Amino acid sequence: MALTIAAPSQEEVRRRNLGALLRYVHIHGATSRAELTDRLGLNRSTIGALTADLTTADLVSEEIPRKTGRAGRPSLVVRPRSSRVHAYAMSIEVDRLRAARVGLGGKILDSRAADRPPGLRIFETVGTLAGFVRDMQRAAPADSRCVGGGVAVTGMVRGADGAVRISSPVGGVAGTVGEALGSALGHDHPLVVANAADVGALVEHTRGAAAGYDNVIYLHGDVGVGSGIIAGGRRVTGHGGYGGEAGHMVVNPQGRACGCGSRGCWETEIGEQALLERAGRAGATGRDAVLAVMHAALDGDGEAEAAIRHVADWLGFGVVNLVNIFNPNMVVFGGTLRELYLAGAAQVHNRLSTMALPGCRDHIRLRTPALGDDVPLMGAAELAFERLLEDPLVAGTG
Repeated sequence: MALTIAAPSQEEVRRRNLGALLRYVHIHGATSRAELTDRLGLNRSTIGALTADLTTADLVSEEIPRKTGRAGRPSLVVRPRSSRVHAYAMSIEVDRLRAARVGLGGKILDSRAADRPPGLRIFETVGTLAGFVRDMQRAAPADSRCVGGGVAVTGMVRGADGAVRISSPVGGVAGTVGEALGSALGHDHPLVVANAADVGALVEHTRGAAAGYDNVIYLHGDVGVGSGIIAGGRRVTGHGGYGGEAGHMVVNPQGRACGCGSRGCWETEIGEQALLERAGRAGATGRDAVLAVMHAALDGDGEAEAAIRHVADWLGFGVVNLVNIFNPNMVVFGGTLRELYLAGAAQVHNRLSTMALPGCRDHIRLRTPALGDDVPLMGAAELAFERLLEDPLVAGTG
């Protein structure tokens, strides 16, 4: 007996189209109705009806363009209501805590930051982050509204509930930081939580250096190394959400002990401590210390130059393995790996040219993040906006 699948109802089609239109202007910014007609494959009357619904919901605005350069009636321009519709994004990083109010369309409207003291545990950051958000809430326009919140965490995050796994030889789960933050802020729903490298891959693929490429690896460096993987246009998170821990790919079995309990993990060769120790700066920590090594190398410090070459060679070694496995269009280097790649690009390219499979390396592009230092915050914001973009008229009325 043949299986009969019911066709989507007109209301389901309408909601799907509303989401597609809002997503397009969220990512691309101000867009004419004519372009939306072309890009979304819908007729002009349908686009007009959809934009009218989104305008009524106060999610977009329409205006006549100032100059068109063409004869005839100009096509109205649709803009996301960035100043009126926002999400809160938070980032729990190794050495700092950040929060931002991000408008629809990806514009940072307000932000706060503080150093994260060494040893401050994940749950001990809740008070600081909640204070940032409350401060921004007080400063926000009275007629604006929040549609959600997202948190990027440097650590392993369980996909089902956002629980953060503590990095230790015996493992362990710290708990649902999104639920704790949501409770502290009085939200009806927990905030969405994800690994910082995963959201980095998401946002660089959506609106950053990897826009238009459907097979991408985003690498994020700090004390450790995380990776986010986009394959066929979709995030690869693995069973439970713990996929993409490329920093714990063993590259040197006789190498240093790793905090995970193994030995010779990639992050023991390319993490910031590996670079600082090689450069004769053992005991130093943080991105400023890494930048100091880069500046020293530019000033002709031989020890710093040698350290960069050595660590960048290991960076290339691991990138080759990932390229041969996933065959990406692009690899993006974020966090402290951005500086390492820029300073040691010759070593990385040499490893690719001598070790990567020709079919995998011939098309590869190596880039740094287009969104710069804001990658974790912007990625967290994208998580927060997802519910709205999936169903604008339901999520947009909260």
